[in-house]
Amino acid sequence: MREAVIVSVARTGLAKSLRGSLNATHPITYAGHAISHAIARAGVDPAEIEDVVLGSGHPEGATGYDIARTAALKAGCPVTTSGVTLNRFCSSGLQAVAAAAGRIRVEDAPVVVAGGVESISLVQLGGHMNTFHLQEPELAKAKPELWMSMIETAEVVADRYGVTREAQDAYAFESQRRTAAAQAAGLFADEIVPLPVRRAVVDKATGAVSLVDGVLDTDECNRPGTTAEGLASLKPVLRNGQRFAEGKTVTAGNASQQADGAAALLMMEAQEAARRGLSPLGAFRGFAVAGCEPDEMGIGPVFAVPRLLERHGLTVDDIDLWELNEAFASQCLYSRDKLGIDPARYNVNGGAIAVGHPYGMTGARCVGHVLLEGRRRKARYGVVTMCVGSGMGAAGLVEIFH
Repeated sequence: MREAVIVSVARTGLAKSLRGSLNATHPITYAGHAISHAIARAGVDPAEIEDVVLGSGHPEGATGYDIARTAALKAGCPVTTSGVTLNRFCSSGLQAVAAAAGRIRVEDAPVVVAGGVESISLVQLGGHMNTFHLQEPELAKAKPELWMSMIETAEVVADRYGVTREAQDAYAFESQRRTAAAQAAGLFADEIVPLPVRRAVVDKATGAVSLVDGVLDTDECNRPGTTAEGLASLKPVLRNGQRFAEGKTVTAGNASQQADGAAALLMMEAQEAARRGLSPLGAFRGFAVAGCEPDEMGIGPVFAVPRLLERHGLTVDDIDLWELNEAFASQCLYSRDKLGIDPARYNVNGGAIAVGHPYGMTGARCVGHVLLEGRRRKARYGVVTMCVGSGMGAAGLVEIFH
C-alpha cells in the first residue's frame, strides 16, 4: 500500500496583521519563500514537484490568480508544476496536507508540496473582500447563526458549557508562558526560514507611511511579558453600543491573534523517499471532518477527533502529542476536557492565542511542528485538530518517525 510521508517543513515567522512585518508584502512572496525552502531542505529538484496544494481561508484576490500556482512559480518551480488553492477556512492548511497525501496515495503523484498561506493584512482587511458580509437571504433567515462572528460563537461556547472568564484567562496565560519558553529555547528555529521584508510604518503624529527594511526571522505576535493581572484587566470584545456587554468573557488576551504567514511541507511516497535515501519526518495517516451547530463552531474537534481515532483503531490515550488550534480559550478548554486530553500532551509549546493564527496557514504549521516536536520527545502519534467557521471540525493523524 502506498503511503504519504513528509520529508521537510519550512515556514515564515508569524507576523501581526496590519502592524507586523508582512503588512506590505504580497502573500505570493512569502508563500513562495516557504515552498522554496521546503524543496531545498528535501534536496529535491523543483522540476520534480507535480503539484503545490495550498490552503487559504481568504484566498488572495488582488490579482485573480490561484495563489498556489503563482507561489509555486515564485518558489522557482517550472511552468510544468501545477497548483491548487483549497479553502476550509481555519482548517485550510490541514486540508491541503490531507489532499496532498491523497494525491500521493491514490493518484500516484510522486512529489507534492502542501501548505497554507494567509495575508489578513492585505486581503481580508485590505479592501478586496467587499462581498465578505453578504448573506444568502433564505439561508440567513433559516440558519442566521451561520453568519455569527467567531467571537460570538466563542461566547456561546463559554456560556453554554460554563467556561468562566477566569479559566479562559488562565489558559491564555499558560499558552503565552509555553510559547515564550519554547521560543527562548529555540524550539521554533528549525521551522522558520528568515525572510527579508519591507514593512509599512505609520507615523502616529502625521499619518505619513514609510517603508522600513528588516528580516522576519521569528514569531512576533506572542507577549513574553504577559501577566495574569494584565489578562484580567482586559475588557470583553463584544459591546452593546458603546458599552461593553455585561457577562461577556472573550477578550483580546484569551482569543487568537490575527496574523500573516505561510508554511510548506514537501511530501512524497514512502518508497520514493527510500529510493532517494531520504529520512522522512513522519507519515500522514488519516484525516476526518465533522459538522456541528454553527453557533458553537469552536467545539468541532469534539466530533472530528473520535471519528478519526475510530477509523485507525486508536484512543485518545494512544496519541502522544496534540495540536488543537487555539481560536479561543473557551472552545479549547471545552474541547480538550471533553475529549479527555492530558494537558501535558496538549499544545506543549503554546498555540495561536500566543503565536498568532493566519487562518489558512495554521493547520500546516501545526503538522510541521508536531512532527519536529514529536521527534524531540520520541513520540509516535500526533493529532492536529481545528475548529472551522460555520460549524465544522477537522482532525489529522500523523505517525512520527525517528
